[in-house]
This record gives sequence, structure tokens and C-alpha cells, in this order.
Amino acid sequence: MSDKANSEKKTYHKKATGIALNTAKKHSKDHDLKLYGSCFCPFVQRVWISLEVKSLGYQYIEVDPYKKPEELMRINPRGLIPALQHGNDWGCYESSVLMEYLEDLNEGAPLLPTNAKDRAYCRLWSDHINRNILPHFYGLLQSQDSSQQVEQAQQLTDGIQKIVEAADSSGPFFFGPHISFVDIQFAPWIIRLKKVLTPYRGWPEPETGSRWASWVKAVEENEGVKATTSTDELYMDSYERYAGECLCGLH
Repeated sequence: MSDKANSEKKTYHKKATGIALNTAKKHSKDHDLKLYGSCFCPFVQRVWISLEVKSLGYQYIEVDPYKKPEELMRINPRGLIPALQHGNDWGCYESSVLMEYLEDLNEGAPLLPTNAKDRAYCRLWSDHINRNILPHFYGLLQSQDSSQQVEQAQQLTDGIQKIVEAADSSGPFFFGPHISFVDIQFAPWIIRLKKVLTPYRGWPEPETGSRWASWVKAVEENEGVKATTSTDELYMDSYERYAGECLCGLH
């Protein structure tokens, strides 16, 4: 690729846009509970949605991942996001761990069911998302070979189909009428299917009237999800360097 082409590539955004920007501003004041994140990162959005759904007080701190602040490095020496700081001398990282931590605070709306067997079921399908869906989302996005794109798309479809079959049949969320842990684990990538994979890889809309369609609609319309979602342009710009040309449809 030429230097000119590289220079014309969009870079990552350093500030949220749209409704997410309003949410970030609303939570910009100092607070005992701080979320260090970047607006384009889906793993950050997992934790951000959790905070919003649970209606917890917190401070959102936007981090440039290539210019990591000292405060973040104290929490996570690797400087990775998301990271939470709670109080002056405690911090932790990794999105799933942070979601569990927020749940263990026993504050706000619970995201995990009270029954131990149901909680284990949630963790099982959260693991499925991380092992069998996300790798193929990124495999499809990053592959420049059409045959590999088709293979990754099929594996992504299979992974989604399995979790849809495991979900409550009535829905619209994984465990029924209310958003919970598994939904939030998956939500950032559900919205990126339309915002990123559709324009870059021709990912299809859910079949009208399907259980998958009702789940996608419920996630997209959830207030916690909307509050932490930026405009389409931010995601298109942020993922262009991984995906390459737009409209590489699957056939």
C-alpha cells in the first residue's frame, strides 16, 4: 500500500460521539469508582453498559491507548483497557472480571440470576461468546481473502445460532424480558455487526420475525446500550484500518 493510501486511512477516535459523548460528559466529574476506557473499544463498552444498566455512580475517563496515563499504568502495568479503579488503592482489569466485580458489589440492578445453576449457565454462554463468536467476528473483519471471509462468516453464523438456540425462547433477551449478563457480554458486537460488518463485509440483516432478530432489536433499543454507543462514523473510521475497503460483500 502506498504512503498516500496509508495517510488517507482513518485513525481511531479519541473522544466518543453522539449519545455516548453526552454520557461521558455526564460522568466526567471525580468519583470513587472510575472507568478507564476508549470510545471505540467493545470490551470497554461491556463494562460501560453494565454501569449504566445497574445505574451506578462512576467517572468515565477517556484514554488514548497509545498515550497511557500514569493512573492507568498503576492499575494495569500493561496499560490495557478497560480498567476500573475503586478507591485510591485498588484497581482491576479484563472486561468479564470487571463485570463480575460490579455484580459482586451487590448494588444496582442484578445482571446475574440468583439461582446458582442459572448463574453457571450464564457463565457458560459468556464463555461461548468469547471463544466461539468474537474470534470469528475479527477473523471475518480482518481477512482480505474472499474464501477465508466466507469460512469465517459461516463460523460466526454457527456460533450465533448456537447461543440463540440456548436463549429463552420468548426473549427478547437471553434470559427473558430483561437485559442481563450474557446480553451485555455480547451487546457491543451485536451493534457492530450492523455498524461494521455490514458495510465492510456485507453481513446480512437478521431474518424478519426470527428469535435472533428480536434479540438484536432488544439490544439495540436498550437504554444502557444506546447511552454508550457512538455514531456510525466513529466505528467505520475506527475499523477501516483492519477491514480495508468497504462493501466487500459475502457471496
